[in-house]
Amino acid sequence: MTNAPDFNLDDELAATDGWEDDDFRSGYVDEPDPEEPTTGDLDLAERHELRRVAGLRTELEDITEVEYRQLRLERVVLVGVWTDGSVEDAENSMAELALLAETAGSEVLDAIYQRRQKPDPATYIGRGKVDGLREIVQATGADTVICDGELAPSQLRNLEDRLKVKVVDRTALILDIFAQHAKSKEGQAQVELAQLSYLKQRLRGWGGNLSRQVGGRAAGGVGIGGRGPGETKIETDRRRINTKIAKLRRELREMKGTRDTKRQERRRHHIPSVSIAGYTNAGKSSLLNRLTDAGVLVEDALFATLDPTTRRTTTADGRVYTMSDTVGFVRHLPHQLVEAFRSTLEEVADADLILHVVDGSHPDPEGQLAAVREVFAEIGASQVPELVVINKADAADPMVIARLRQREPHSVVVSAKTGEGIAEALLVIEGELPRPGVEFKALLPYERGDLINRLHQHGEIDSMEHTGEGTIVIGRANEDLAGELAAYAV
Repeated sequence: MTNAPDFNLDDELAATDGWEDDDFRSGYVDEPDPEEPTTGDLDLAERHELRRVAGLRTELEDITEVEYRQLRLERVVLVGVWTDGSVEDAENSMAELALLAETAGSEVLDAIYQRRQKPDPATYIGRGKVDGLREIVQATGADTVICDGELAPSQLRNLEDRLKVKVVDRTALILDIFAQHAKSKEGQAQVELAQLSYLKQRLRGWGGNLSRQVGGRAAGGVGIGGRGPGETKIETDRRRINTKIAKLRRELREMKGTRDTKRQERRRHHIPSVSIAGYTNAGKSSLLNRLTDAGVLVEDALFATLDPTTRRTTTADGRVYTMSDTVGFVRHLPHQLVEAFRSTLEEVADADLILHVVDGSHPDPEGQLAAVREVFAEIGASQVPELVVINKADAADPMVIARLRQREPHSVVVSAKTGEGIAEALLVIEGELPRPGVEFKALLPYERGDLINRLHQHGEIDSMEHTGEGTIVIGRANEDLAGELAAYAV
């Protein structure tokens, strides 16, 4: 059910497969053939090829029989601790946790939350509530409990010991979804790095796994070369995890170099860039498809898009710019993911314009806006010009849209599904793009049609007059292009 890296460390951490460079999918968009499936259609079909058959489970009854378990969610009970905010906020958070669990492939049986000033340091929820939770788990037949927060290793251990089922926190759940959906080599490496960073602090062993592997009498008569203090299994595993983390970081640095080179090439040609960012499942990929005919995967699921897609497109007057789809954000996005995906998220920080997409039909769109802007601040994108795109207008309450428009004056309302408002949004986007700063007036010979073409792509032409000596062009261009036009200035 999941493509998460197998955390059997004896096998996985010894792997030395190299990663290939991630493809930068850009280029002019051809008119799509309506009969031909798009890349997104093929990806969606592949994702739906495998489905769970209900009732066929092989989960071990005794969790202590396995030291490192691949995360496999099936029948789950959700648990939350409500520390501040309204009851509606707590219920929205639990509803989002249920969507995350279903996206990971599990069946939600029940959900409970407790009002506390802060989570219990030993068992997350109150110790008396743990007994009630154990009764719910036994009555429903659940095999997993998911907590709406990041648990300390001791909290995980204590809950598993008392509930006798597997306990997963919100961070591990999101990491599992990322592992399922990452397709590119860079995406898979980023997810594995985040998972190993999370796992390193949560290693545990049972019985003989805590004994010394070699050394002294514990070496079992190994003899010369086998005596000494030795090393425990957990110490060995932690050392090998650190080695694998260092290897993944080296590979990601190499991939980042390729991405930076492509970004610098776009800057050298003064091609403006637009990044589509926002909360997960707000409709970013649908908007990219509607604006550029990109044909990328669209699915009504959280974190359907993990691998960034960039498309090259043009304004109504012919100027070239790029538009990129990015990974979605969520409340309390795990720190490990932000660090691992930092090279990808830099696309947002380096953009000339951010299209901040928000789901107008969501129960708490203001909470989505705030959560995404927290991530913007963490990746250094707070100063980038931002246009709020209120999506799903076809399903949203008009009163909610009016409230959002009043809160966010610099916004547009669209429906990526029906096409409503897309034309108006494009006009606003084109008006927000950086404009060339150098004015010029030049008489270009007819044999210099290449300069006219570059002006259409990278400059702005206010007027053009054909004469017997050449073409008189008035407009604005970037410094490099204006320098070439200086020879023909009039």
